[in-house]
Amino acid sequence: MLDVCEDQAPEKLQGKYQAMTVCCILGIGSLVSWNSMLTIADYYYQIFPVYHPSRVLPLVYQPFAVGTIVILAYHESKINTRKRILIGYILFTKSTFLLIMLDLTTKGLGGIGPYIGLCAIVSLFGIADATVRGGMIGDLSLMCPELIQSFMAGLAVAGAITSALRLITKAAFEKSNDRLRKGAMIFLVISTFIEFLCVMLYAYVFPKLPIVKYYRHKAALEGSQTVAADLAAAGIQYQSDLTDYDSKNQRLSRKDLLLQNIDHAVNLFLIYVLTLSIFPGFLYENTGQHGLGTWYALVLIAVYNFWDLVGRYMPLMKWLQIKNRKALTIVTLSRYLLVPAFYFTAKYGDKGWMIMLISILGLSTGHLTVCILTVAPKGYMGPEKNALGNLLVTFILGGALTGISLGWLWLVGKKDAF
Repeated sequence: MLDVCEDQAPEKLQGKYQAMTVCCILGIGSLVSWNSMLTIADYYYQIFPVYHPSRVLPLVYQPFAVGTIVILAYHESKINTRKRILIGYILFTKSTFLLIMLDLTTKGLGGIGPYIGLCAIVSLFGIADATVRGGMIGDLSLMCPELIQSFMAGLAVAGAITSALRLITKAAFEKSNDRLRKGAMIFLVISTFIEFLCVMLYAYVFPKLPIVKYYRHKAALEGSQTVAADLAAAGIQYQSDLTDYDSKNQRLSRKDLLLQNIDHAVNLFLIYVLTLSIFPGFLYENTGQHGLGTWYALVLIAVYNFWDLVGRYMPLMKWLQIKNRKALTIVTLSRYLLVPAFYFTAKYGDKGWMIMLISILGLSTGHLTVCILTVAPKGYMGPEKNALGNLLVTFILGGALTGISLGWLWLVGKKDAF
């Protein structure tokens, strides 16, 4: 590991805030399509009422995401990061467009055929998510922590934007016969545009920012071979003197990296097990009926997304960062007190208590995720940072898959659950 503080770029280096902005937009693009599907789940409940869309679709999505990230994480040192990320965003763009085509072709009608088609497209989202998120976090791990924070904040911005738009479209089309379908189409069109924008930004803007070129060139000097195509796109021709054998012997193995960061990996896994066991399935199917009626689940989703966004920006204030590894573990484990809290609130509490709990869930998810992902890469060389970023994303997606699977337990004992 390096003893110097390698995260300090030259003070006069230009492009940091531009890079943060682009990273935020790229973060939005990596989740906006999937968040749109979660946010318009009330539309899918209308046309597929007996198929549990908010539970089944994530359960289709996550296995493909986990399988893809496991393969990519294993081969990360041999993969062209530029092609990987561009393929991911292009797949997002095409898949979102396919959702629009599916709905137009079936005219918004339900049935097992359209539902299978919907699940097939969702599986493409899972593949695209693992391709983009693992690649981006691995790539940004080579750079300053603010860029990882901005990318992760973009994931939450995607949720906040989709929630806000969903509330607006629901109000605007409240008296329309096909109000839910109109709102869903607006979402999908906007998502398709954002995905295409991300393709353009990553292909032509991001590689040419001075701070990005600086960190990628620095990683190349440390033996990273995954940045060669991005350096070439920025007009920098670099030929490493290190052979594959030399690179492998200079960097820590994946096993060593994992053992040194097992607490970070397990914490991320546990964070997303809890979060995805509650969000979104529990919020749609287990919170009962309240004065807000059909608005209730949408409000809860919006509250979660808002506080998740706040939590991801909190680490920008140094005094709110959690850097101590034991403290991160204690806070992560203490979140599991939310399980009985949600159970008894859904059974006996009112909407005020539920909103408070979902706020805590969102705030802690965003804050802890950013704290761990910005602290973990420090002290490693370029190739190790990229490998570690991919490993940590593997545990995030694995935790999400486990959480979604455990989320079905909330239906046990519920009448007409299946």
